[in-house]
Amino acid sequence: MLSIKQLNKTYANGVKAINDVSLEIPNGMFGLLGPNGAGKSSLMRTIATLQDPDSGSIHFDGLDVLNDKEALRRQLGYLPQDFGVYPKVSAERLLNHFAVLKGLSAKGERKEVVEALLHQTNLWEARKRGLGTYSGGMRQRFGIAQALLGAPRLVIVDEPTAGLDPDERNRFLNLLAKIGEQVVVILSTHIVEDVTDLCPRMAMIAKGTVLLQGEPQAAIDTLKSRVWRRTVSQEALPEYQQRFNVLSTRLVAGRPQINVFSESQPDEGFVSVEPDLEDVYFLQIRNASRAASQAAAPAQAAPVTA
Repeated sequence: MLSIKQLNKTYANGVKAINDVSLEIPNGMFGLLGPNGAGKSSLMRTIATLQDPDSGSIHFDGLDVLNDKEALRRQLGYLPQDFGVYPKVSAERLLNHFAVLKGLSAKGERKEVVEALLHQTNLWEARKRGLGTYSGGMRQRFGIAQALLGAPRLVIVDEPTAGLDPDERNRFLNLLAKIGEQVVVILSTHIVEDVTDLCPRMAMIAKGTVLLQGEPQAAIDTLKSRVWRRTVSQEALPEYQQRFNVLSTRLVAGRPQINVFSESQPDEGFVSVEPDLEDVYFLQIRNASRAASQAAAPAQAAPVTA
């Protein structure tokens, strides 16, 4: 169990990246879902002990992470959003080098571990190739291979499927799912489908604040009979966006199709549809944005009375 309580982080430029975040994350896959700039990476870096919070606590299976960072690092596998590789070095050679840095000094044991990880990540046939020749998905699989060195009990992956084609994305997500059977895996992403497909528990975050946490299906159930859809013309779209709480707009056969949140049928032409996690996500993000705008608006002066 990873327990995060009342975590806060404000950078020198005044940006509050983590705002009173409290999460309980059990074994298995946990999705951290939010738009770019929501504070996901800041939270991941803080959990990974790469930066200190201003206040709050992090405990992992009883370990006080902020007071014993080295102990957490020995149990941690981390795949950041951007990681560099030596393009002319082979996957096998670089993974072997990382294994030495992780403390696997015995040559025979290290060889077994490296070979097992190359097989596990489906990179064995390409192990002798320079990493500069790898596709995006292959590089991500190499990234998870290095993160799994040392048999970590906590694995953090930050935006791992961004830019991958559908086949590579599925291959990578299947790999994560297998890993998540044994350890805590935090999947930080802005891609709703990644959380829907993989994570029995999740949290949504925006502007450093947790908006919602729990089981994805439970969150979806709260919108039952409250999501409506219709196709409109491009010319009429602005009017619908002004009149209704539009969750999302997508083009279908060249015409906008809108999903609207409403307690009852918004207008003739709307049909009720089954909600999904994307509807929950957009509703939470829009509500948070609306609340922030209202809080930032200057208070109107009270009228002067005689």
